[in-house]
Amino acid sequence: MPPSRSRRELKARLGHHLAPATTAADVLARAADALLWAVPADVWCGVLLDPSTLLDTGGVHHEGFPADVMPRLFEIEHVEQDGVDNVRVLARRESPVSLLSASTGGDLASSTYYRDILAPLRLADEMRVVLRDGARTWGLLVWCRATTPFTAADLAAAHTVVAPATEALRRSFLRQGTDTGAVVDGTGLVVVDADQRITHSTSTADRLLTELQEDGRAHHATDSPHTLRALAARARTTGPRGSVRSHAKTRSGTWISLTAYAMPGDGSVTISVGPPDLTELTAIVLDAYALSPRHREVTELVLRGRSTEEIMAQLHLSRNTLNGYFTKIFDTVGVRSRSELAARVFQRHYQPHLAHPPLALDGRLLLT
Repeated sequence: MPPSRSRRELKARLGHHLAPATTAADVLARAADALLWAVPADVWCGVLLDPSTLLDTGGVHHEGFPADVMPRLFEIEHVEQDGVDNVRVLARRESPVSLLSASTGGDLASSTYYRDILAPLRLADEMRVVLRDGARTWGLLVWCRATTPFTAADLAAAHTVVAPATEALRRSFLRQGTDTGAVVDGTGLVVVDADQRITHSTSTADRLLTELQEDGRAHHATDSPHTLRALAARARTTGPRGSVRSHAKTRSGTWISLTAYAMPGDGSVTISVGPPDLTELTAIVLDAYALSPRHREVTELVLRGRSTEEIMAQLHLSRNTLNGYFTKIFDTVGVRSRSELAARVFQRHYQPHLAHPPLALDGRLLLT
C-alpha cells in the first residue's frame, strides 16, 4: 500500500476507531489497533503516564513485554532513567516519534535498554510514539520488531496517529469526570516486596487497584500491576525517609493518588492508595482542557476564589482584556460564567453525582 494512501486511510481508520472510545485505556487500545493496521509489530503496548511524574499508571499490555523483564525495564526507565529514548527525554524532544536505532546512531549495543531488554528477547529495534499535548505527556505507544526494519513510511504512519490519539486521550479525562459506581471510603495500603509481589493489601486498596486502567497483563493473586511496579522501583531510590507520588485515572472516572515509601532492609515498599487532595490535580485537569498559560493563570485564580478586581490587579490586566480571557475560557470549558467554571472543574473531576447520601470519610458522596 503506497505511503500516501496508507496515511489517508489510517486517518480515516483512526477517526472511526477513536470516536466511540470512552476510557483512557480504551483510547490507547483503539489507537494501537489502528496503528497496527498500518505498522505491524512483534511486541507492542500502550502505556498511560501520569503527566506530572511520567510514571506508568496503566495501559494496554496484551502483546507487551513478558513479566520477567519488567523489573529491569522499570529500573532502566524510572530509576536509572538511562538511555537516549527514555520517556523523560522523549517528553522534551521536538519529534513525538523516535526509533532506537536512529537515536543511537546505529550503535544499538551502546544502549543499556537494548542490551538488557530488547536483545534478550531477540527484538531488533523499537519505535516509541509519545502522546503529548504541549508540556503534558499523557501516554506512550511502544512498537518492537524482531527482524523487519522500520521504514520511513512506518514512522510517517506513527506521526499520523499522534495528534488524534493525544486529543482523544486528553478528552477522555474530561468526558469521564465523575463517579458512576460506588465510592471507596478512605485510603488503602498495599505492600510490595523486592520481587514486585503484593504481600499485604487492605480491602480498600484491593478495590481501587482493580479500577486501574490496565489491560492485558497476566494476573496472579499476588502480582502487582505495572502501575505499582513503576512506583515501587522509583521509591527504592529515595531511601527510607523519602516518598514518590503519582496519580492515575480509574475505569469509573475518578482520580486516585498513590504514594510509595521504601521500607529499610528488605526492599519492600508500602504504597497508600486513595482519593487525592482537591488541590493536587489542578494543573493536570487544566492541561486536559488545553488552556493557554495565561488562561490557566486566570482559571486558577477563579478556582481560588479571587474576585475580578483581584485578578485584574494581580495579573495587571484591564477589565476588557480579562473579559476577553473569560470568554475564551468559558468557550473552551463549555460554561457561561465564573460560577459554572468552578462547578464544572470541581464536580466533574473531584466530586461524584449529588444523588445518594451519606458522605464518605474522604468528603465525597457515597453512591449506593
